[in-house]
Amino acid sequence: MGMIGSLLGVLFGGGPNALRETVEVFRPNAEASAIRDAVRAQAALGQFAAEFTAPRRGWFDRFIDGLNRLPRPMLALGTIGLFSAAMAEPVWFAARMQGVTLIPEPLWWLMGVIVSFYFGARYQMKSQEFQRSMAYTLTRTSEVARRIEALDGLNGSDPEAGEGEANAALEDWRRARER
Repeated sequence: MGMIGSLLGVLFGGGPNALRETVEVFRPNAEASAIRDAVRAQAALGQFAAEFTAPRRGWFDRFIDGLNRLPRPMLALGTIGLFSAAMAEPVWFAARMQGVTLIPEPLWWLMGVIVSFYFGARYQMKSQEFQRSMAYTLTRTSEVARRIEALDGLNGSDPEAGEGEANAALEDWRRARER
């Protein structure tokens, strides 16, 4: 027994947890892995919470945030107003549009840059939020698939099972209908 014990000690190590330590070389410890995942998730939630807990803001910050929300509605309503004015008072509208033709080209370029930066930055922000949500959804896909498989297992209904297998009750029902 001494020689076998020495041989097993060389292969698996010594001590009461020798087998567990040897297996953990090939397969991670499930409990330790779950703890690491929980700590990682808790750290991520803490980071998200820190991003959304802003210090109390004053009236000026709230006022500026309100001003930042005005350009899109003003542009949309202004364009609708121009269409309405063109239909209601065509001569008045034509006179105003003649004034627009006198605006120098560099000023049009400046206006285009300002509008492009404003809406381009907003578009980029929304695009990044969309990509982030898609990445989050893709990371959850395997989890959802595992849950569906588990539910199918509880139900006893495996979609692949039953193909090619005879169902006696179904066969009796079919025969009864053919009569």
